[in-house]
Amino acid sequence: MSTREVSDREDPVIESLDQLAAPMAAGEKPREAWRIGTEHEKFVYDTLDHHAPSYDEPGGIRDLLNNLTEFGWEPIVEGGNVIAMKGADGNVSLEPAGQLELSGAPLENLHETCAETGRHLAQVKAIGERIGKAYLGLGMWPDKTREELPIMPKGRYGIMLQHMPRVGSMGLDMMLRTCTIQVNLDYSSEADMVKKFRTSLALQPLATALFANSPFTEGRPNGYLSYRSHIWSDTDPARTGMLPFVFEDGFGYERYVEYMLDVPMYFVFRDGKYIDAAGLSFRDFLKGELSVLPGELPRLSDWQDHLSTAFPEVRLKSFLEMRGADGGPWSRICALPAFWVGLLYDQGALDAAWDLVRDWDMEGREALRADAPRLGLDAPLPGGGTLRDIAAPVLDIARSGLAARGRLNAGGDNETGYLEPLAEIVKSGKVPAQRLLDLYHGEWSEDISRIYAVKSF
Repeated sequence: MSTREVSDREDPVIESLDQLAAPMAAGEKPREAWRIGTEHEKFVYDTLDHHAPSYDEPGGIRDLLNNLTEFGWEPIVEGGNVIAMKGADGNVSLEPAGQLELSGAPLENLHETCAETGRHLAQVKAIGERIGKAYLGLGMWPDKTREELPIMPKGRYGIMLQHMPRVGSMGLDMMLRTCTIQVNLDYSSEADMVKKFRTSLALQPLATALFANSPFTEGRPNGYLSYRSHIWSDTDPARTGMLPFVFEDGFGYERYVEYMLDVPMYFVFRDGKYIDAAGLSFRDFLKGELSVLPGELPRLSDWQDHLSTAFPEVRLKSFLEMRGADGGPWSRICALPAFWVGLLYDQGALDAAWDLVRDWDMEGREALRADAPRLGLDAPLPGGGTLRDIAAPVLDIARSGLAARGRLNAGGDNETGYLEPLAEIVKSGKVPAQRLLDLYHGEWSEDISRIYAVKSF
């Protein structure tokens, strides 16, 4: 989740609805300025007993963050606590139960993305070896109850933890027990944004299936391949899902603004503190009628904060965020941006991908979204067939898009090699979660503790 750094000097008051689309329009960039921003989370555990470390225990999460200063990272402090680190490779921040996230810098190509990931993992592993911590690459804690997990000292998390049980049964699981990989991508115009949004939203269930990596809850199979993805189905219906309006005629920045105005608020940030506004209306805020700040109008930073509190499968801010994948190993951290860059950053590939999904009806898209976490590549497509039938053709389109980009590393290789982990999944017919289930029922003899040796970075 977002780490907030805002200067009041750069924070105008919102006086007109026209200002609300400004962050999205400001995201428009010419093709040569398009960048790739990759975010990935991992679970931190103690190497002696596998417990999830608290923030302030010796060798805990605070110590982990502070040790990053030796690699040139600088602390971000909230309420006297270091809650993130900033540096040349972006931000290292904390999810609610101490999951560690790298929100990477905007980079020009996938070679840089994978190198950035490698630097980060090398740094946190070096620190972990000294303080007795290691990291799991999964979509969900395989063995922890909610009660076994710590809470990080970030103001927004306290508000969200209180609010989540009011609006869904699994919001606390989303916050405390899950990890994801995301990629943030650019667009050149409103029309380009719309086509990329529609294409990526329709194909998000395929990413969910290919990256499915969360088949266990509290030590046993949970009946899903991506339980992380299933959790979103009952987290908060007002701010999640497949956004049918994206596929309607006339969709653009203004329609997304209207959607966000209907998403209930979580908080307002003032004077270094988060004020609980959970369930209140941003529309009231625009009229100066927010009950927790009567008479005050929102600032642009309040709107930017609010944009970060919706969790659909694809999210629009000043870029598009792909949100359908489970956490996983280094190879798949590199593979997710390769998948979406290949599909969305070459016009021919984007056209071909949209042609595959443009005739799907909304009922079929919703059903596919519901089925993919449980069935993986066997989830039925709108109109017949399964995700398995389009997986290889979609990878071929992504491969062609990456080849057309022609971004070479020092060895003369283009970016297509980063798709190989996904090609292997499609060839084998088994998504990562199915391989884990085979191990669990086979050589692990249903001993979930064996997963730490297999899925640690």
